[in-house]
Amino acid sequence: MTEEEPDYRFTLANERTYLAYLRTSLACYAGGLSAVQFLDLGPDRWVARIIGVILVLAGIVTTFGAFRRWQVNLTAIRRGGALPVTRLPLMLGATIAVVGLIGLLFSLWR
Repeated sequence: MTEEEPDYRFTLANERTYLAYLRTSLACYAGGLSAVQFLDLGPDRWVARIIGVILVLAGIVTTFGAFRRWQVNLTAIRRGGALPVTRLPLMLGATIAVVGLIGLLFSLWR
């Protein structure tokens, strides 16, 4: 399959999407580390640690997923093919919803 130089707008839009995912992963890292350090949801603080671990893991998955998505999209754009479907936004949304629900439940339970 031949590759062509794509319109710069598509290449730059792909890079902006990649950088947006990196910003999201940085927010996950910051939120996870902040939860471990500052969230007070009980005497043992195990809930804060669970929330922190989940958020940091989501950040790691987002970082690698964003690079993979950028790479696959760039290849598809250069070949003139359809952009592949990704589950990365679904994973991020579900993770943030679960972490928020855990935090809310333990805040009310405490």
